[in-house]
Amino acid sequence: MISIYINEHIYDFDLNEALLQLSDQRREEALKYKHELGQRTCTAAYLLLCQGLRELYGITEKPIFEYGPHGKPSIIGHPDILFNLSHCKEAVICAISNQPIGVDVESVERYKENVARHVMNDQELKMIAEADRPGVMFTRLWTMKEAFVKRSGSGIIDDMKHVLENATDLITVESPNLRYVYSIAP
Repeated sequence: MISIYINEHIYDFDLNEALLQLSDQRREEALKYKHELGQRTCTAAYLLLCQGLRELYGITEKPIFEYGPHGKPSIIGHPDILFNLSHCKEAVICAISNQPIGVDVESVERYKENVARHVMNDQELKMIAEADRPGVMFTRLWTMKEAFVKRSGSGIIDDMKHVLENATDLITVESPNLRYVYSIAP
């Protein structure tokens, strides 16, 4: 089972009111962001998780996280509920599953070849170069890599060029307006 929750309306809620709906732990995390956008996306991602926990499991208490060695969160008292959160300036996403899951969402930006050369292998660079929209293709590949490593809990690794060589079953979606792309690694 995989359930996906997405919110594109990051500015459509009262931030101060929403912060009161968070656990103390998550509120502290959200307020560490210097800019309002970071505070909003951190808050919105947590609220998506709360929505999913209510709808899927009937859990109404505010989840408290513990973190693995590379920062992957889990919910204290619910080791059987696995989730992953991601956010960008365009959207926030939450994936909930009963098996390891990774998710990443990224805004489609202008393609930067120097960045791509650092994280993409030759085949991926060719795919980007041949794409009608290189920025979208780069973002697709990047979110796939990020979701895959987030599923494992290893976080960003030194050699991102070869991450997708053993990846299977990845799901990648472009937003209808091409403002963002997300990938799920079930």
